[in-house]
Amino acid sequence: MEGYWYEIFITSIYVINFLVVISLIFKERRSTETTFAWILILSLIPVSGFFIYMAFGRTIAKENMFKLKKAENNALKEEITKNHKELSKNNSINNELVEFKDMIYSLSNANNAVLTTNNKIDIYSDSTEFFNSLLDELKKATKFINIEFYIFKDDNIGNEIIDILIDKAKNGVEIRFLYDGVGSRTLKDKTINKLIDAGVKVGCFFPSFMKLFNVNVNYRNHRKIVVIDNRVGFLGGNNVGDEYLGKNPRFGYWRDTHLKMNGDCIRDLNMRFWLDWRYATNEYMDLSKYFNEKIEYVNCDYLPVQIVSSGPDNIELDEIKFGYMKMIQNAKKYIYIQSPYFIIDRALTETLKIACFSGVDVRIMFPGKPDHPFVYWASSSYAGELIKYGAKVYNYDDTAFLHAKTIVIDDKVCSIGTANMDIRSFELNFEINAFMYSKEIAITQRKAFENDLEKSKEITLDMYNSRSKVVRIKESISRLLSPVL
Repeated sequence: MEGYWYEIFITSIYVINFLVVISLIFKERRSTETTFAWILILSLIPVSGFFIYMAFGRTIAKENMFKLKKAENNALKEEITKNHKELSKNNSINNELVEFKDMIYSLSNANNAVLTTNNKIDIYSDSTEFFNSLLDELKKATKFINIEFYIFKDDNIGNEIIDILIDKAKNGVEIRFLYDGVGSRTLKDKTINKLIDAGVKVGCFFPSFMKLFNVNVNYRNHRKIVVIDNRVGFLGGNNVGDEYLGKNPRFGYWRDTHLKMNGDCIRDLNMRFWLDWRYATNEYMDLSKYFNEKIEYVNCDYLPVQIVSSGPDNIELDEIKFGYMKMIQNAKKYIYIQSPYFIIDRALTETLKIACFSGVDVRIMFPGKPDHPFVYWASSSYAGELIKYGAKVYNYDDTAFLHAKTIVIDDKVCSIGTANMDIRSFELNFEINAFMYSKEIAITQRKAFENDLEKSKEITLDMYNSRSKVVRIKESISRLLSPVL
């Protein structure tokens, strides 16, 4: 009898897997690489593959997200129209900006990314500097704090921030705290209740019925956004946890990049927070007081910025990837890329190869210390392929962990944010980046990259070609599975 039920179970799995494969091929509009990877998993390991697919491969209902997209389009349509009119007047904008007009148009049309020019940006290449600045600005809040992180831990740095939020809430500051259900799964209920009791409004993106287990492992909100009083904002790679301050021996020194933003771009950063908040909490309110307030920003100058977000709510567009590709296509001198994960699709691979053939100095840096072995070997495979075409590839200090997500070209344009240079960030996660058209910002980031080179080891073509058979096998398997890593 036990054998009978076992056969029924196995047969059911095979039937379900077959139906999933049919759906992947004919119904779901995924990339060819992703579809093939899931078919391979479901075919080679049918039982465990089924449960892996249930955890990592299912799509999500997008109706509500499309509503938010429509609301966003309506809210920003007028601003985009103004942008296009302004950009058509070449004599009214900086010559450097005219050079990238096509890129600005493409991001405006694909993502409703409004171009703002009255801004000030500070880049933090050290996490301690970022957290010190964040704590200082949180303490200055008088009206509201909107705070959103993929990972938020109630450890030393987390509790320090929580204490400030509680104190501010008790003193009348309006606070909204949004965290991701998977990334922040260790955040204690006791801590959440403490925030709520103090008057902080708390939201969870894709919560689960079980605290430490969430069936929606994919489609996470990977964004890190802080907006304070419409006066200052933060955006970048750091989450909230002691390891980001280099206190976890497993990772050692944590090398990340974060932005402190002042100026008109704050409005667009805040818009992204509100759209995430309304989706997670269903709280609807009049936002006019957050967006109609006239603010005189101090020390701001001509610094063009576009805040670009992307996510699986729009499967037809990978907006941040489009921005990366436009930067690579526009580069004439150099392209410097930093990412903890380097798993790129065919379009990006070919774009980078063309840049190499065109004589552009292409340099790619990713960690020398892996946090996810399969992802590390897949990254090595993709980066190694580009070495053959002239790209220079570096492993960052193997006693530290590189978590920065940056790309800079020609001392002219720089992008910094939450999106890794990988398929997961482009297709599965909700991400946000700042694209900055500024010589000053680009030079600052270029110098930071060059400083990191001193702590990195170049992987030469001879070194890559001489890797062992074991490493080659690891790379091959990881690359095959890379679309779903």
